[in-house]
Amino acid sequence: MARRRSSSAPSGGRFSLYLALGLLLVVADQVVKHIVQRQFEPWTQIPVFPGLNWVLAHNTGAAFSFLSDAGGWQRWLFAGLAIVVASVVLVLLKRFNHRTLFALSLTCIAAGAIGNVIDRLTLGYVIDFIDVYAGAYHWPAFNIADILICCGAAGLVYDEIRGQA
Repeated sequence: MARRRSSSAPSGGRFSLYLALGLLLVVADQVVKHIVQRQFEPWTQIPVFPGLNWVLAHNTGAAFSFLSDAGGWQRWLFAGLAIVVASVVLVLLKRFNHRTLFALSLTCIAAGAIGNVIDRLTLGYVIDFIDVYAGAYHWPAFNIADILICCGAAGLVYDEIRGQA
């Protein structure tokens, strides 16, 4: 008699779908960054609507330009950390791909980390281009990869809270 697969068992097919989605997200991030890099001059603000500008920024640091003036070694530190994070996330994704929200969140985090590490390794900086502001206050510029990382982190928190209820 054939055993029925439990819905909580890891699935290689689902893992492949998450990998394909992650690849699509990385490609989208890189294509948009390439377009921005070719079309915009650094630090020129292009208004989209009140509260949002496009702006080309080269971030040699981490989030909020942390360590951006450190002299260059931070490029390799942040690239190495991103590679480690993406590797751990991919292992977790392989193991827990049956948990949809958890797996989607991990996919977003891995895609964002990989998108930014590609910039770091090929350019020496991360291309940021989204400038959100209120009045004279501007949030640090960010990109699609950063949005993916934040959404993935929020999804992990929500998944954990939902699982505890």
